[in-house]
Amino acid sequence: MATLQQEHLKVEQLQHATPDQIEHIAGRERDNLEGTIPAMATEAEIREVLEKAFDYRGDITVTRKDGSTIEGYLYDRRNAPTLEQSVIRLMPTPAKGAPASTTIERVNISYADIAGLKFSGRDTAAGKTFDAWVKKYWEKKAAGETNIQIAPENLD
Repeated sequence: MATLQQEHLKVEQLQHATPDQIEHIAGRERDNLEGTIPAMATEAEIREVLEKAFDYRGDITVTRKDGSTIEGYLYDRRNAPTLEQSVIRLMPTPAKGAPASTTIERVNISYADIAGLKFSGRDTAAGKTFDAWVKKYWEKKAAGETNIQIAPENLD
């Protein structure tokens, strides 16, 4: 996992680069977080893990300090000076077989109430870079296909 300092250094590098140089700079490294349960012992670790969870494009499972769990998509977070004032906003995963018209109550959870977190859902953005698209294109072209279209995969 890239640390905050490493990310800061990458941003510094980009601020001093010309547009031509930026076009050829390697992209931000993405951690393969799917299925991991990161350490959340210190306030800094809690904040870092929740930032990564916000960037993650899959469901997470939050374990609260009271032992209850909730799975869903973290769509917003509010950082404040204390863990008690900071919150994540989660859209819970609908129950299997629930009708599409079911209203989903969004949930706010204080950072201070979080005992653990698991990156439980599939990261829908993993491997979806432009380079991956170009590679698939050339593989299909080399195989003799014509009228090549690369459609998005089904998320269900």
